[in-house]
Amino acid sequence: MKISAFPVVRRAAVAVGAMWAVAVIAVVASLAALPTWAQVQSQAQPQPVEVSSAWVRVAVTGQQGTGAFLKITATAPVKLVGASSPLAGVAEVHQMKLVGDVMTMRAVPSLAIAAGESVEFKPGGYHIMLMDLKQAMPAGSQVPLTLHFKDGKGKEMKVFLKLPVAAVAPTSAKR
Repeated sequence: MKISAFPVVRRAAVAVGAMWAVAVIAVVASLAALPTWAQVQSQAQPQPVEVSSAWVRVAVTGQQGTGAFLKITATAPVKLVGASSPLAGVAEVHQMKLVGDVMTMRAVPSLAIAAGESVEFKPGGYHIMLMDLKQAMPAGSQVPLTLHFKDGKGKEMKVFLKLPVAAVAPTSAKR
């Protein structure tokens, strides 16, 4: 009877290979949990904007759009150049205003905010329009929202937010 070492070696190689694969998956998973470079950069440098009084209006199942409202105060000159949310196919800066006796709403490609100035995003004025909603936004839930800015030198930066959802402006959001 001939005894072969190959099955034992093969099983050992498979076991080592499986352990190696588990180790690689663990490393990749831990790297995925680390913040992205943009998040680290935004945390490492003081932000030239402060966001307060932020909230999103409730959206029921099937509703295609809702608004996000907040107050942005700039400590240095910036331009708000966009917004995004994983819960909306489209997020745009909009402005409502009365033209004659007709209320109009239009997208705003960018909004300059001078150092020391504030802009309020509120119903009937500037707001972030969230469209092509991917799910309902019930009261009490949170909506991730990223604001995209450019500083005075054209350098892009992002501010990551989680906004509470409410039917009306929360008491802390009213001013």
